[in-house]
Amino acid sequence: MRMPLHIATDMLSYQARNFFRGRQRYPFVMMLEPLYTCNLACIGCSTERHTGKLKDRLPVATCLQALEDCGAPAVSICGGEPTVYPELPELVDAVIRRKKHIYLCTNALLLDKKVYGKIAPHKRLTINVHLDGMRRTHDYVCAKEGVFDKAVEMIAEGKRLGHHMWVNTTIYKETAVAEVRELCDMLKAMRIDGILISPGYHYVSVERDIFLTRKDIQEKFEEVLSWAGEYPLTSTPQFLEFAAGRRDYDCSPWSTVTFTPNGWKTPCYLIGKEYVETWDELWNGTDWEYWESRQDPLCQNCAMHSGFEASVVMESKRKPLEMFRLAAWHMTG
Repeated sequence: MRMPLHIATDMLSYQARNFFRGRQRYPFVMMLEPLYTCNLACIGCSTERHTGKLKDRLPVATCLQALEDCGAPAVSICGGEPTVYPELPELVDAVIRRKKHIYLCTNALLLDKKVYGKIAPHKRLTINVHLDGMRRTHDYVCAKEGVFDKAVEMIAEGKRLGHHMWVNTTIYKETAVAEVRELCDMLKAMRIDGILISPGYHYVSVERDIFLTRKDIQEKFEEVLSWAGEYPLTSTPQFLEFAAGRRDYDCSPWSTVTFTPNGWKTPCYLIGKEYVETWDELWNGTDWEYWESRQDPLCQNCAMHSGFEASVVMESKRKPLEMFRLAAWHMTG
């Protein structure tokens, strides 16, 4: 199965509860950025995500209250670099005790010092390592030599210890899709549990011209589609077809809400138009219909999974054949 059974059933149960309550919008995942401190300054990262001071990090209690406020069944702990967060073991333990699922998004450089041996493998914890290509490409994107080799070492060690391990790969303008497939071959041989491939999105605070236009995305993901079935990709086939330009969806910006040291980020994980202090301000003060429509200029070249995988799920509920296709995809991974 592409997703562990307990994650799939928890997500389906959560969606069913919201359906019977008549809710058309609800968060699927909370992106939690407990700090803006990072041990890298990757060229594709928004500036605030690697310039923060450790003293400005969020307290664990504040993180947990945000998770309770939004009610999402899963939390993606990112940053910054979450392994730099001193209270990470405490935070992970508290989230698991609340029966939420965790995706720990990391560059892997500190996994051996901050996670392995300190945070035990658990069915609710997935370690998601970022790899943007093979050695030369990934080290270039990270602006530091040796990052690729360390990440691969840590993936192998995580598997040995019994952790559920994913890899997240971003495709940029100059990314050769053949290299992405080479990376997938390597990860498959390592028995990776999941691979997420996403098109790079041009953050407002990133100045370098490395990001994809809609045309670029469609051309590269048409290639990805030709071999996607050979690997444990976590992206749904419908999302990959959307990225390749074969189908279209409205956005679901409310499905992936983001809490940061600056507050709730609005309108979505990718676009920080403003930050608000309370959950009510985010949820009831955001013009969701406007951002769903993708009419804003900032949305024109976006095809990120954080905005559209939920759209796939919501549409599939209205189309039994699409729901059957999703179930078959899940079972054959």
